[in-house]
Amino acid sequence: MNMDGLDLSILGPALLAGILVLTTHVPMGIKVLERGIVFIDLAIAQMAGVGIIAADMLGLPMHGVSVQLVATATAMAGALLLAWLEKRYAESLEALIGILFVLAASISIILLSKNPHGGEYLKDLLVGQILWVSPHDLIPAACIYAAILILWRLFGQRITGVLFYLLFAIMVTASVQLIGVYLVFASLIIPALTVMRVRRFRILSGYGLGVAGYAVGLITSALFDLPTGAIIVCSIALLSLVFTALNAHGSVPPRTMKP
Repeated sequence: MNMDGLDLSILGPALLAGILVLTTHVPMGIKVLERGIVFIDLAIAQMAGVGIIAADMLGLPMHGVSVQLVATATAMAGALLLAWLEKRYAESLEALIGILFVLAASISIILLSKNPHGGEYLKDLLVGQILWVSPHDLIPAACIYAAILILWRLFGQRITGVLFYLLFAIMVTASVQLIGVYLVFASLIIPALTVMRVRRFRILSGYGLGVAGYAVGLITSALFDLPTGAIIVCSIALLSLVFTALNAHGSVPPRTMKP
């Protein structure tokens, strides 16, 4: 056990990054579950990853605005494609989302095939490097999340169709660069799925579960020198099971998922 790993200068920004991500991902995750498009974030996140890899191949600075723009553009292209597919092939949308994810992942592997550090790069994209997040990295993400939350608050149920997919793409792109693809999925789906049966304070319960998962994961990772992103995913999942067991008698049936 490494007590020296509990360094607030490292764990603090990482936890704040998780909290920022959860502010948008919990309510958006509930919406995703209601629409029955569970794997949309994996597909869009992987599309953003293709943009990040392409930007790196072009020699763009990895933490610059140019990379953000390229990644956002590829993610929005995927979002527009999914919006088009939803209108024409709604009954097969979940399968088409899965196909888009596999295609984007395969393109990522092809683009990295000539890179001597491709395996490590791909791992960082999937699992993330949340411990390397700095306060400076959080500012643009916080601005993006704030704008999304304001729009969500103002327009709510009117955010549908193409607008929903585009906002989702922008949100996921910002998140992937902070925490990686796996944590994006875990932050979006696990808390939302866990609180779908909660009677009161549904979103607040989702926030609490997510924050606790990040905190437990970061501390466990620091103490035992384990992969941070993977441990956080496992922590959120474990706390979800505990929450579900404790809340089993105070729940209501989940809303019917829409195609």
